[in-house]
Amino acid sequence: MKPLIPTALLTASLLAACSSNPTTPATQATRPAFVSAVQVTATDTPAGVAQRLGGTIISWPTDCAGSCTALVGLAERPAATLGAQSTGTVEANRDVFSAGGAITAVMGGSRHYMTGSRHYMTGDFTAPWSSGTYSPIPENAPLWQKIGLEQAHSLAPELGAGITVAVIDSGIDLTHPAFQSSLTASGTWKDFYGLDNLPQEEGEIGVGAYGHGTNVAGIVLQVAPAAKILPIRVLGPDGSGDVAGVAQAILYAADQGAKVINLSLGSLENSSIVEDVIRQVTARGVYVVAAAGNDNQERIVYPAALATKKGSFGEYLLSVGSSDLNDLKSSFSNYARTLEIVGPGENVYAPYPDNMVAAWSGTSMAAPMMAGGLALALGQELRVAGKDLTKKMAESAFDVYNNGANEAYKDMLGVKGRVDLVKFLKDTTRQ
Repeated sequence: MKPLIPTALLTASLLAACSSNPTTPATQATRPAFVSAVQVTATDTPAGVAQRLGGTIISWPTDCAGSCTALVGLAERPAATLGAQSTGTVEANRDVFSAGGAITAVMGGSRHYMTGSRHYMTGDFTAPWSSGTYSPIPENAPLWQKIGLEQAHSLAPELGAGITVAVIDSGIDLTHPAFQSSLTASGTWKDFYGLDNLPQEEGEIGVGAYGHGTNVAGIVLQVAPAAKILPIRVLGPDGSGDVAGVAQAILYAADQGAKVINLSLGSLENSSIVEDVIRQVTARGVYVVAAAGNDNQERIVYPAALATKKGSFGEYLLSVGSSDLNDLKSSFSNYARTLEIVGPGENVYAPYPDNMVAAWSGTSMAAPMMAGGLALALGQELRVAGKDLTKKMAESAFDVYNNGANEAYKDMLGVKGRVDLVKFLKDTTRQ
């Protein structure tokens, strides 16, 4: 599968930097080549199913009263069956999903990072939100002006308070000052790649996906400063991850009370296992925001491509592409007539591991803007049905096709185009 991570563009300061945590988890070798979604009943046991299929149990349902689904890891495609039942869906598992985005700049403590409760500036902390003052990272000011973030915060004064956004990604830098008051309780954190409860970014500065999840989480918090981030790691240092990890993470996020799930990752092929768990969580009213991919192709990667199946997912799944500050399609962004919305995903500054700030570009950076926008709305009293939120977000977007703009991509950059948080909130929340 072609990776979704473009070649990184590194500044001189980035090339000169050193990295911490240059490690790959020892548990990586245990990842099975295939995964099967197996139908089991209350009379089945994990040991019995594992022995029959010659695999290992990845996840097992609890309180199964009828027919339930277990995930079984397999070294090869099985010929065995579970009683009269087939083994169900069998898919390639390892490295099916990839993150999407390219790091474009890194800086140290000479700049500041805003979370909504403080600035990060070489240990200098203030409280910009105590007086309701809008104070973005200076480098992000043009793109926040583009989507109306300052006025959006006035329209949604709760700033996403009480809403948990799950960032299912490469982990985050759990020690970064930007996150110290913005994460869910540590007992809720999960790492489905390293197989532990510490979803810490791992890797080397400027290499692969190191810092990707940290950036994504930081974008969510800039849009919805009072929301809580549930960090879940499913991607390794190179940005790749497994079907089993992504599927487990989505269900886990919903079980932990996440109202919004951000998936800045994708695959060129659909996973029926992941599709099924997205169907389960959206049926519970959980919003899933997914990036469209960075191949500059007329197609959308999965699971974002599933957003067209409104009968299966209601209006709770949203696909997101990227535009530039002139509301033109980003050179890297995928596009399609089924794409629902775009956001300014180029050179978006947010936290980076090792107490730094960095800019990334990609549809991965546009997606968390929508996740944060949904959190803003959900933190307020709605005047529309919850199932209509993503539809309203797409329909209230700024028309990027006006006066012949984006003519080559007519109707392929969203229902209308670029997100407009002000119009979205006016259309969906009580003022």
